[in-house]
Amino acid sequence: MSIVVRVTTASVTTTRQRVLDAAIELLGTAGLRALTHNRVDDASGLPRGTTSNYFRTRAALLTGAVDRIVERELGEVGPLLDISTGDDYIGLLVRLFDATTVKNHTLTTARLVLFLESSHDTSLRDVLDRGRSAMEGFTTSTLARLGAPNPAAAAQAVMGCLEGLILHRIARHDANDARAAIEIVVRAALSN
Repeated sequence: MSIVVRVTTASVTTTRQRVLDAAIELLGTAGLRALTHNRVDDASGLPRGTTSNYFRTRAALLTGAVDRIVERELGEVGPLLDISTGDDYIGLLVRLFDATTVKNHTLTTARLVLFLESSHDTSLRDVLDRGRSAMEGFTTSTLARLGAPNPAAAAQAVMGCLEGLILHRIARHDANDARAAIEIVVRAALSN
């Protein structure tokens, strides 16, 4: 059975991005086994062979997909720089959580698929770690600015909570409101 997923490319500016967005769409909707060069070509609406021109191996395609996910997700953290109170931060995290698990559901599912694959692939793990480190840096600096007594440990707690909530929402289709859990962790992180 052939799986074909069409990707809307109105906002995509390069062929490379089209290829990677199609790969992400396949990963997020059909899983790791669905990711082949030909399926990515079909999903992106590009001629056969285009994907392999940009990514000669499957490993290169996976690494490219991780880089593209990180690029797209880091674009969502700009508002972290404008936070001035704990309540603002809680509200932002709830909005980011909802955007990650609703609007960007397929992207997040693809990231989780790649996260699991990285347990067997150190090069993939290294790429994912770079993205997480960047996010951790934003989180740590925001918590420091908000007065957390131990911003690095607080960032680990906040990110661990969010990652667990995201995993439950995506994998278990858990529709529970995440605000209460996020609020508990952020208030604890900011307490002196």
